[in-house]
Amino acid sequence: WDHTLRLWEVATGRCIRTFKGHTKDVLAVAFSADNRHIISCGRDKTIRLWNTVGEVKKVYSDKPHSEWVTSVAITPSEAAEETLVLSAGWDNKVKAFKLLDGSHVADMEAHTGPVNSVVVSPDGTVAASAGKDGKVCLWKLTGEDKFTVSHTFDCGDHTINAPYQNLELYSSVR
Repeated sequence: WDHTLRLWEVATGRCIRTFKGHTKDVLAVAFSADNRHIISCGRDKTIRLWNTVGEVKKVYSDKPHSEWVTSVAITPSEAAEETLVLSAGWDNKVKAFKLLDGSHVADMEAHTGPVNSVVVSPDGTVAASAGKDGKVCLWKLTGEDKFTVSHTFDCGDHTINAPYQNLELYSSVR
């Protein structure tokens, strides 16, 4: 809760780098598929793009969240310019941004309460978001109806997070 990210060396358990830039608690981080970019988000309502040496390369300011940003995910892509960052927030929205320049691509609205998490399928075609409204929404990330809900699951009066394993299963059976 010190407003930082830390990069740890797994073999030794030693912190090898501290990333400073957030002004409030950091709530989530994600690595790009090529391990060259790190995305973070937090209670300061920001999404930040970092390089692996701890430098902030971009603060996403094009149509940002109006409340805490609770989760981030990065789509897998061969080309960084095609890679998207998805974010979930307490403003009831999932948002999509271009990784490198941070430009806003879409607001994905289906939740009626704060969104706790967002994850992307391994093939990058589907995302799942989960929120305090008890819903899990599956979002299309490709095709003409990109950024629309393909399925919604009502899980009752539970605060939930979307498990990554279910996205793998969904991707293989759809």
